[in-house]
Amino acid sequence: MEYKRKPIYDFVKRLFDIFFSFLFIVVFFVFYIIIAVIVSVSDGKGKPFFVQERVGMNGKKFKLYKFRTMCVDAEEKKASLMEMNEADGPAFKIKNDPRITKAGKFLRATNIDELPQMLNILKGDMSFVGPRPPLPNEVEEYTEKDKFRLKVKPGLTCYWQSRPNRNDISFEEWMELDRKYIAERSVWTDIKIIFKTAGVILKHRDGR
Repeated sequence: MEYKRKPIYDFVKRLFDIFFSFLFIVVFFVFYIIIAVIVSVSDGKGKPFFVQERVGMNGKKFKLYKFRTMCVDAEEKKASLMEMNEADGPAFKIKNDPRITKAGKFLRATNIDELPQMLNILKGDMSFVGPRPPLPNEVEEYTEKDKFRLKVKPGLTCYWQSRPNRNDISFEEWMELDRKYIAERSVWTDIKIIFKTAGVILKHRDGR
């Protein structure tokens, strides 16, 4: 697939990212503090924020921020859980991951754990919409076709993230959705994905 540059779209998108990420951080600053306290009280053995290295645009690595939803030794326990992995390809996912804390289950179900990534968006590591940023070890297993998704900035949400059945989508389907986004990316496409994602989150919260 050929990558087409869209400088005007990229400029507008960056302005959108800066304005709304900054606005969100300012308006919900107190909310961030409340969530951080809840995480700390739920599991006082670690910090409320989780920082992890991810791979961004053109393979550039950056530090991704999230509210911590797992026990502090989650990475060490991952090796012993590999045989329970329910995802295909280089991804790792368990529906009832025993490493997730009580507060973490709620934060993940509502996607609140992703809110610290507003700082990543403000810094320019990420955008509101784009392929989700992969782990370095996952990229090591990518084919050249898979690496096409690294042509654009990773995002908070994407076609895959906006699907209600995203956990049932195969790795290849996931990669195909990211390639589809890169080909179709536009201001209107981004707006539609943002609203679809919001709809999925609300439906999940209501139990539908």
